[in-house]
Amino acid sequence: MGASKVALAKAPCPVARAVDVIGDRWSLLIIRDVFDGICRFGALQRSLGLARNILTERLRTLVAQGVLETRPASDGTAYHEYALTEKGADLFTILVALRQWGEGHLFTEGEQHSVLLDVDGGRPLRRLQPVDVEGRPANYRNSYVRKVPEGVEQEEDRARQA
Repeated sequence: MGASKVALAKAPCPVARAVDVIGDRWSLLIIRDVFDGICRFGALQRSLGLARNILTERLRTLVAQGVLETRPASDGTAYHEYALTEKGADLFTILVALRQWGEGHLFTEGEQHSVLLDVDGGRPLRRLQPVDVEGRPANYRNSYVRKVPEGVEQEEDRARQA
């Protein structure tokens, strides 16, 4: 494991740790496909056009990280399927945010694209908006990150090793 991999896995920043697990494009697209009901290796490979070795490695990592799990195939065959764990299902909001950002910034006016709809009425989902504890819209201008003070991570690591 390289130094940067270790650094991200132990980083005091939640974004860095999340990127360490799901930050490459293939992992996010695999998770997207599993949300869409594509659960078998061969079907994932066809959907993504991904080389077997890369798909195998990403699936192995997502299972090891607890984002996906393997289950016996639902049709009773000897195959297995990939399913979202609760940890993986919690990524739904992230994928919706990425989708909505892409819809708003990466398509020209009137250009066709897939649309995420609610099951009950077939309507598009409302645009996501972070809110504070009182329900007021939050953005980068009215929120901030409280950083971990320098040296605290090293002290905690030493304490755990003692």
